[in-house]
Amino acid sequence: MPFLEHKDRMRIEEAVAAGEKRTAAEFVCVVTRASGNYLYLPTLAATAVMLSLSGIALLVPWPFRVTFTEFYLGQVLGFIGLYLLFRWRPLRHRLVPREIQRRRAGARAHQVFLDYGLAGTRNRTGVLFFVSAVEHYVEIITDRGVRAVVEDESWAQILAEFGATVDEGRIADGFVTAIEACTTILAERLPAHPGDVDELPNRLVLL
Repeated sequence: MPFLEHKDRMRIEEAVAAGEKRTAAEFVCVVTRASGNYLYLPTLAATAVMLSLSGIALLVPWPFRVTFTEFYLGQVLGFIGLYLLFRWRPLRHRLVPREIQRRRAGARAHQVFLDYGLAGTRNRTGVLFFVSAVEHYVEIITDRGVRAVVEDESWAQILAEFGATVDEGRIADGFVTAIEACTTILAERLPAHPGDVDELPNRLVLL
């Protein structure tokens, strides 16, 4: 992915490895460019705009004669042009309400938590650091073994700083800072024990 270079991935993976040496938690970092393609929006937007323009065209007097066939072809070509315009990724994502983006990204994060085995560690100590770049969405999801010793509210400030850093385009910095901050808390409340096994891979997952 262009927005994360190899050196950035290595920094994140090193932070995960260093953190897991101090705590019994299992860290997994996942980043995706977008949590949804929102391909239904170009059709809806193009239809809405074309219907509005057609209605205006029927009400406003034309300075020249337009046949039914020409009017129909204009509608078809206009719809195609608008559809292609609204398919342009930057514009398409701007059409999506913020709340819908957050719900879609949140659902993706929880699905990733299950798909990548964070709910299946021996002591249920999985911690997911998730970024969905297009939606500017970050999430930290913990399994019940972590929640038993650290209440969710403890992550609020870390999550806020994580999100602010990602919003600035510094995704790797956001991951590293969040991992280090979480490690500081977990090293005290869920410290590493001799013989702990690294159950999940430390590599950054790119979706």
